[in-house]
Amino acid sequence: MSAFPHARHLLSAAALALVPWLTPESRAAEPVDIELVLAVDVSLSMSPAELEIQRRGYVAALTHDTVLQAIADGAYGKIAVTYVEWAGTTWQHVIVPWTVIANRADAERVVEQLSAHAPNSARRTSISGALQFGSDLFAESGFQGVKRVIDISGDGPNNQGAPVDVTRDELVKQGITINGLPLMTRSGFTSVYDVNYLDRYYTDCVIGGPGAFMIPVNEWTQFPEAIRRKLVLELAGPASPQWAADEAAHPPVVLAQDKPATDCQVGEKMWRDRSWMFDSR
Repeated sequence: MSAFPHARHLLSAAALALVPWLTPESRAAEPVDIELVLAVDVSLSMSPAELEIQRRGYVAALTHDTVLQAIADGAYGKIAVTYVEWAGTTWQHVIVPWTVIANRADAERVVEQLSAHAPNSARRTSISGALQFGSDLFAESGFQGVKRVIDISGDGPNNQGAPVDVTRDELVKQGITINGLPLMTRSGFTSVYDVNYLDRYYTDCVIGGPGAFMIPVNEWTQFPEAIRRKLVLELAGPASPQWAADEAAHPPVVLAQDKPATDCQVGEKMWRDRSWMFDSR
């Protein structure tokens, strides 16, 4: 039991007072420290082996001691999470519906759901579609998070649907933070649609909101650790000791930029120029 139970309740109340999007109706929802949408790319550029690495990475991270401790250290000591796989504009599948994680048993139940279904692939890459789908999920979550975060991973730029930077800006105005995990492994058979600066693309065009950041993955061996780091930092926040310790031990995470220098339409332009070759991503 916490040595400061009253302090935790006072902190919880103070945190809720700062959340601007809460309505009288939503205040009846279950309070949590964060509502977290895990949005995972399953476009055809990802091989079956890579899809499995992704899935195993999330399974390992959700039950890792440091992640569970970060959850326990929150004002409420619990989070709400949903896991979504996405590809084209209209292809988003909820694999794990909104679920509370407050302890290891909760996390293991989420892992069981993840492990019960093999990942499926689909055509095209619509980051904007995934972000909008994730935004819509918050309205039906049944939870009341101090923070609302979409954690999106992908191996290429947006090439279908609304402009990703426009969608990003709309979600940020709603109080949603978008963090990114650009997969720069360059191993898919449709690498003709890759950009070699996907990390910069995510920084300038995808992530946004208070404390938004991205962590690039250059090799698949880095993926499990990147997921764990990302979850801990999302739960702890930039001002936390965990964030400082992480920066001391690892390359720094990259925060969102105010003045993008990247063409956020690069994926759409590449698709128009090269779609005659094959229609996959």
